[in-house]
Amino acid sequence: MVVTTDTIVSGVHFVESDPPESVAAKALAVNLSDLAAMGAKPRAYTLSLALPKDWSSQETILWLEGFVCRLAWDQRKSEVHLIGGDTVSSPGPMCITITALGAVRAGSELRRSTARPGDLIFVSGSIGDAALGLKYIAGELPDLPLEFGDALVNRYRFPQARTELGQQLVGIARGVADVSDGLVADLEHICVASNVSATIEASSVPLSSAARAAIDVNPDLLAVALTGGDDYELVFAVPPASANVIQAISKTSSTSLTAIGRVDEPDPKNLGTYAHVLGPNGSPLDLTIHGYQHF
Repeated sequence: MVVTTDTIVSGVHFVESDPPESVAAKALAVNLSDLAAMGAKPRAYTLSLALPKDWSSQETILWLEGFVCRLAWDQRKSEVHLIGGDTVSSPGPMCITITALGAVRAGSELRRSTARPGDLIFVSGSIGDAALGLKYIAGELPDLPLEFGDALVNRYRFPQARTELGQQLVGIARGVADVSDGLVADLEHICVASNVSATIEASSVPLSSAARAAIDVNPDLLAVALTGGDDYELVFAVPPASANVIQAISKTSSTSLTAIGRVDEPDPKNLGTYAHVLGPNGSPLDLTIHGYQHF
């Protein structure tokens, strides 16, 4: 049994004006993503919901209608069941906590701590959309065409947990994390747990057409894409001999899997920096931060 808990807070993990449907989608997806990173099949979850005390009864009812309808749709899609929880009022911001339970065959769970030097690093889907979507919501990408902006915002508001992929990676991948704090930061989590370092090529990191459009306008946004959170893709290491298996999974599934780098021996000269990013010209990319920091 795999158990995970995640809390999302208004103004921190989602925008206060976000629709209740997207809040429900994110609250469940971030937990299912943790299960995916361990190769577990979702089974059940509990939900604790703290709603603003200053809402009127009508505001509360309208918000809950949207929230519950989307939650019901997502849990049917993921074949996971709500088994309990709590609802309270709060003088502070809205706060939602989900504890999710999943199952995986004993001893076969995916872990962060099993990457080895020489492994190839892969990532699912595309990277950076959510972080750029948040910037678009904040009005920081005024020159981006509307269709691209909408696509980025949709990725931010409605993340898709890679639960099926996680189960397919059991017995193949080693050193796995979901990209919640940012690609570079979550790769470093794998490196620390596995006592290795890693090198990735920025030019190999998969970007959506919307993200590419934003970066074409402002090349500095590449760093945002590499270090921004909320993608909820999977980053993982595999031995080179298994690369063809990963390619086969990518072809037969609806999720693209892209090789972006390699796992290296630990670097005693760069203690504290575990994931190295090479820019388009092959030189190290100087990143001010590597990912989202909670404190």
